[in-house]
Amino acid sequence: MTVTVSTRRRVGRTALELPVFGFGAAHLGELYARLDETESQATLAAAWDAGVRFYDTAPWYGRGLSEHRLGGFLRTRPRNEFIVNSKVGRILHRPAEPATFSTAPWAGGLPFEVEFNYTHDGVMRAYEQVLQRLALNTVDCLVIHDLDTMFHTPELVTGYLKQLTDGGGLKALEELKAAGDIKAIGVGNNVPGNLDEMLSAIDVDFAIVAMPYTLLDQGVLDSSMQRCLDRGISVIIGAPFASGILVTGSGAGAMYAYGKAPPEVQAKVRGIEAVCAAHNVSMPVAALQFPLAHPAVVSVIPGAAKASEVQANVAALAVQIPAAFWSDLKAQGLLAANAPVPG
Repeated sequence: MTVTVSTRRRVGRTALELPVFGFGAAHLGELYARLDETESQATLAAAWDAGVRFYDTAPWYGRGLSEHRLGGFLRTRPRNEFIVNSKVGRILHRPAEPATFSTAPWAGGLPFEVEFNYTHDGVMRAYEQVLQRLALNTVDCLVIHDLDTMFHTPELVTGYLKQLTDGGGLKALEELKAAGDIKAIGVGNNVPGNLDEMLSAIDVDFAIVAMPYTLLDQGVLDSSMQRCLDRGISVIIGAPFASGILVTGSGAGAMYAYGKAPPEVQAKVRGIEAVCAAHNVSMPVAALQFPLAHPAVVSVIPGAAKASEVQANVAALAVQIPAAFWSDLKAQGLLAANAPVPG
C-alpha cells in the first residue's frame, strides 16, 4: 500500500473525496499547553506547504480558539483547494461570571461556556457559529460531536440522542446536505458502545473514530469498524497516537485517552516498543500507517502543535515498514490477529 498526502478516498456514498492524511486541529485549542499565535500559524503553514488540504476542527477545541486560528489561516487560501470539517452539538456562550471563568480542561483557549444542544435549532445555531469563527461561508462536512459517556451520564446520552432523532438535530444536518451547504454528515465518538448505539439509531456518511482503533487498541475491529464496512460508512481515524503515548513512548508523563497512561497501557506500549526496536521501525510511523490499511478508513488526522511535528507526520507516510514487523506484533498478541495491516 503506497499512499501520499494527496491520495484521496471517497466518503461513503457521497461525492466527497478526502485526502488520506489531514490535520487535526485540537492542539490549536491549547490541548495540553499554551501555544502562541506565531507558532500556531507556523504549524498551519508547514501543513499547507507539505500539501495537506484536509483540516478537522470543532467548537470544543479550545472553546472556539482552534476554529479562529484555523479560519484565520484558511481564509487567505483559495477556497476550492482545501476541505474543512467541523462539528455540532455544542453552542458557545458568554459565561455568567466572566472574571472567574475557567477554560479547563484546556490549558488556554477562549473564555466561552459550552451548552450541549442536539436539537434542530441547536444544530443550526452551532453551524452558524462555526462559519463565523472560521471566517468562511462554507464547510464541507459536519460531525455530531461527543454524544458519549466520556462527556455525559448514560441518561444524558439517551436524552441527547432523542434530541437528535426526535428534536430535529439530524433533520437539520440532512437539510444542510440536501441544500448543498455540506457534502457529508458524520458522527464523532470516543466510546465504542456509544458509537454502536449511534450507528444503530441514525444514518451517517462517516464516523470519526477517535480512540478505539489504533496501533495500541483494536477493540472495535469486529464491532464498530465492521459495522461501518458493512453499511458503507467511511471512517476517519481521529487519534492515531492514542492522544500521545504512541509518539512519546512509555514512561512518566505519557498520555493516553487524554489522561495519564495507566500501568497496563504502559506495559503494552513497552511491548510494541520492543518490536519496533527489533525491526528498526519508528512507533509513530507505524501508528500513522496502521489504520490506513483498514478498508473502511478514508483518512487519518493526527494533531500537531509544531511545524516539525507536521513535517514528521507527513514524512511517515513514505516510510517502508517490513511485513515481519506486523507479523511479530500479531505473534506476540500486541495486535489483533485479524487486523488489516499495510502491505
